[in-house]
Amino acid sequence: MTIILYAIPVFLALLGLEVWWDARGQRGVYRMGDTLANLGCGIMDQTTGLLAKLATVAAFTGVYALGAEWRGDWAWPETAGGFAAAFVLGDFAYYWSHRWSHRVNVFWIGHVVHHQSEDYNLGVALRQSAAQKLLMMWVYWPLAWAGVPPWMFASAMALNLVYQFWIHTEAIRHLGPLEWVLNTPSHHRVHHGRDPEYIDKNHGGVFIVWDRLFGTFQRERQAPTYGITTPAATFNPVRAQVQPWVRLWRGVQAMPTLGLKLRYLFAPPGWTPDGVVPPPAITGTERKFEAEPPRALLGPLLARWVVTLVGAFGLLLAERALPMPLVLAGIAWVLWNLWWVGATWDGDGPGDALSGIGDAALVVWAALAMGVPVALGVAALLGGLQVWTWVSAGTRRAG
Repeated sequence: MTIILYAIPVFLALLGLEVWWDARGQRGVYRMGDTLANLGCGIMDQTTGLLAKLATVAAFTGVYALGAEWRGDWAWPETAGGFAAAFVLGDFAYYWSHRWSHRVNVFWIGHVVHHQSEDYNLGVALRQSAAQKLLMMWVYWPLAWAGVPPWMFASAMALNLVYQFWIHTEAIRHLGPLEWVLNTPSHHRVHHGRDPEYIDKNHGGVFIVWDRLFGTFQRERQAPTYGITTPAATFNPVRAQVQPWVRLWRGVQAMPTLGLKLRYLFAPPGWTPDGVVPPPAITGTERKFEAEPPRALLGPLLARWVVTLVGAFGLLLAERALPMPLVLAGIAWVLWNLWWVGATWDGDGPGDALSGIGDAALVVWAALAMGVPVALGVAALLGGLQVWTWVSAGTRRAG
């Protein structure tokens, strides 16, 4: 987690550089609503990950301890060579975790969020599911049983995730011989395409050799059409995270027998009792989902989103010093604000005044966590933001 936390400013700096590259060339790689949704999903992943981390680390450590008697006197070497081996084996496990996440309905709901964006840029790299860690943690347990120390595994997988950030770009086309071994932007663009020949291809994290060995490699032949076959059609990150669970539940409910319900859970996406529905062909007439808030509300919405980002980053930095009830309250505040901004951006928000509920909760949280003087400063900031929002909403209605 620490490696990822320290990498976040670098991620944001590189994202800003790519935005500049996009605007300078008028390429249309970025759209504001989609980008904010991507970052919002990343914020959800990191903040709720404070809880998921407890479960995944505890489970890995528990398996590591259970395997101690089986390993006997042998210990995994805590050397550069041992770390390199853990890194390669971790990427091998990641390949299978990733592949199964695409081929099993109940695992797909923990990964589909990453594929919902209809754009392809560095912001998409930060679009992660809040549930994937928990759903797929068991894939890595053989490494724990084999004796990979928990700290080494956590560091190796954090570096694996950091590597995958830069391959989410259209600014780099091809990298020659490196593409025989490494996962690259070209290979990963294929992975994000919903073209029938691109679906479920190129699952590797750092190394593409796994796909070449196990028959899931596909070279980039034409520009992909990004997204999923049933578009999410929302820029609300909370709705984007919840939507796959709702769709899975409805799919299970549609099955007439218990046996078919269970089979549906572990069947590939698109499965029906009559067979797997093939993905739709790409016709060239596909249109991306688009939503824009009223111009008068754009400023206060962006300001609230920035406040949420800063608050989430502060929570990540301070979580070890806070009691669990305050951590949970902080996560709830982040989710509330992401939902409110996203819903308002989509045009189906709950109303301007309800954002004050989250603001009041944050002031109380700040008083408990950091003292009354800090809480007063937070209250002044959020009060000003509320006034700005109400004035802007009134201007919109008057116009």
